[in-house]
Amino acid sequence: MSMRHSSGRGAIERRGGRGQVEPLAALAAVFAVCAGLVLYAGAVEDALPGESDRDTVEITTDRAVEATSEAGIVRPARLDRATKANPEGWKLNVTLTSEGKRWQYGPRPPATGTEATRRVSVYHEPGTVRPGQFRVVTWS
Repeated sequence: MSMRHSSGRGAIERRGGRGQVEPLAALAAVFAVCAGLVLYAGAVEDALPGESDRDTVEITTDRAVEATSEAGIVRPARLDRATKANPEGWKLNVTLTSEGKRWQYGPRPPATGTEATRRVSVYHEPGTVRPGQFRVVTWS
């Protein structure tokens, strides 16, 4: 049994007619698929929960520690800089405790506020750094 081998223009013309789509129809199909994906992604995003109060206070606490620190050591005199970490539309209270001392900045937090704490190094006086706790409470 022998196989026929086609060569020349006739073979190209015969193969070229199958499986091809008009360019406009292909673009329309791609557009339809993309539009469907965009609508699906929007629906999924709406169904998922947004940023929680817990996420907000965690991020705010990290930023507040950074804003009040120098070389990784929190300085009580800089607690007012914690407002740089405060998200728009939110209120915050910062409390720093170390070695029986307590420093606080911001309005008194309500019982419904969300809080986060960090263990930090606290500057007491030149050459004296002690462990402490940095507490942030946020509410809207």
